[in-house]
Amino acid sequence: MYAIAQARHMSPTWLSTLAFREAPFTAAAAAAGRPIFSTFSLIIVSTVVLLCYAVQRVNKIRVDSQFERVRGCGTPSRLQYKWPLALDMLIEAFRITAEKQTLQWFVQIFERTGSTFEQYVLGVKSINTVEPDNLESILSTQFSSYGLGARRPTFAPLLGDGIFTQVAAPWKHSRDMLRPLFSLNRANIFTQVEEHTEHLVNCIPTGAYVDLQVLFFRFTFDTTTFLLFGKSMNSLQAATSKRDVANTGEARFSEAFRGSQDFLFRRGRLGDLYWLIGGKKFRRQCSVVHEIIDEAVQEALSADHQKDKAADVHSFLDALTEQTRDPKVLRDQLLNVLLAGRDTTACCLTWAFRLLAQHPDVLAKLRKEIGSIVGLGMASRLPDRNDLKKMKYLSLVLKEVLRLYPSVPINSRTALQATTIPTGGGPDGTKPVMIRKGETVGYTVYVMHRLKKLYGEDADSFRPERWDPDVANTVDLKTIGWGYLPFNGGPRVCLGQEFALLEAGFVIVRILQKFRSFEIRPQDKNVVVGTENQDVTLVLASTNGCWVKALE
Repeated sequence: MYAIAQARHMSPTWLSTLAFREAPFTAAAAAAGRPIFSTFSLIIVSTVVLLCYAVQRVNKIRVDSQFERVRGCGTPSRLQYKWPLALDMLIEAFRITAEKQTLQWFVQIFERTGSTFEQYVLGVKSINTVEPDNLESILSTQFSSYGLGARRPTFAPLLGDGIFTQVAAPWKHSRDMLRPLFSLNRANIFTQVEEHTEHLVNCIPTGAYVDLQVLFFRFTFDTTTFLLFGKSMNSLQAATSKRDVANTGEARFSEAFRGSQDFLFRRGRLGDLYWLIGGKKFRRQCSVVHEIIDEAVQEALSADHQKDKAADVHSFLDALTEQTRDPKVLRDQLLNVLLAGRDTTACCLTWAFRLLAQHPDVLAKLRKEIGSIVGLGMASRLPDRNDLKKMKYLSLVLKEVLRLYPSVPINSRTALQATTIPTGGGPDGTKPVMIRKGETVGYTVYVMHRLKKLYGEDADSFRPERWDPDVANTVDLKTIGWGYLPFNGGPRVCLGQEFALLEAGFVIVRILQKFRSFEIRPQDKNVVVGTENQDVTLVLASTNGCWVKALE
């Protein structure tokens, strides 16, 4: 320790003296054709470097210890692994991902390790938590202490520089531009939802199995492209025509967009080592996505588009072109919004109808409510926004769907400075936990939404009544607060949540007005909720789709 203390006071003067004393020897060595630096010099320099590193480490440990002591922090439980660098966990993770059981595996890990734990994977430390108080701290009360870490370079090949990858002033600017886009007071928004919902309903055959997930992705693609471009891609209409749907731009886009998101998810799990995942296939998928969006951007920038555009249509692209006409900037922003507006709502609808088909009692109760307000079958009428607000059970169903299958199940933040999360440390897990600068905190909403201490012993079950304040429940959810986060929280809360719920609710009502029941495929009937194969990219989709037979 004395040598380390002495090293702290070594000055540049000391180093220059050493260099001066060595100069005659190095000059003579050069003249004799020998190496300029002697072995002694290399040893001295190496020793100094190691001593400086050791001093820095000791100082950092001392400062961190003082930080933890002052704030009463404790050490969280640690994820256990068998091989060095947790290589066994990495191999297991890739195997589980291939089996489409990633989130189920996460549930098991948290049950085994605790609701907050630390892990060391490839020598890098990070914290994982599903505690509501910790999520409130990360996303709200300590918002300024966290950034997005390596998200920007991880997502850049596909999403570029948009609201999902931006921070600080550029992010705030993007939110300000986006906020009017989702205003429910814009009459043309609801009109477009109505129009494309009718196309969707017409695509559902009676008495034959159909994959609703495919139709839902086309539907949200149509409504979102209208929001973005002021003009829909009308992919549902293409599906009902005699066109070769597999070769349409929407089909190519969907396949490439979903595939490239899978790459982003796998890159994201490697943190700063994201660059290990990529390759030709990833670049090709990104290229297909960019090509289709670029076509729409070029059309929007053309003089003909500006001339022909209806006066009452003001899209997100219109708002953007008032500030920039850079095609790259426009593409990046559009892709970020398209991800949020298309994929998340389509996934929500997919899980909703899988669950309704598996729970005919819930479907019958929901249909009864719909019939009492807007009618069923030939005697029905189109619901308006006020009608949807009256449907209390519909609201409970959507809440329960998003509890079990949150659209964005996994997320993370990286500390910009030394900070703490309020709970998870110490033997009993009640002390704060120190988060060092540069450390990542991962949080898994999917797991938190299944915690029995929050939602009761039947937390894994689909039961909308758990949200009904007039029904006696073992757990009171009136004050669930940060324990329910289907749309994130804090300053980065989802801007489009009202629009998403409106859109999903309207679609569910219109489909159930026409069809009295849905029969799920025989091979899916005995699949327990939460054990099905899942595609986890940036969103949560069903690997096997939503194959049902609709009956009028």
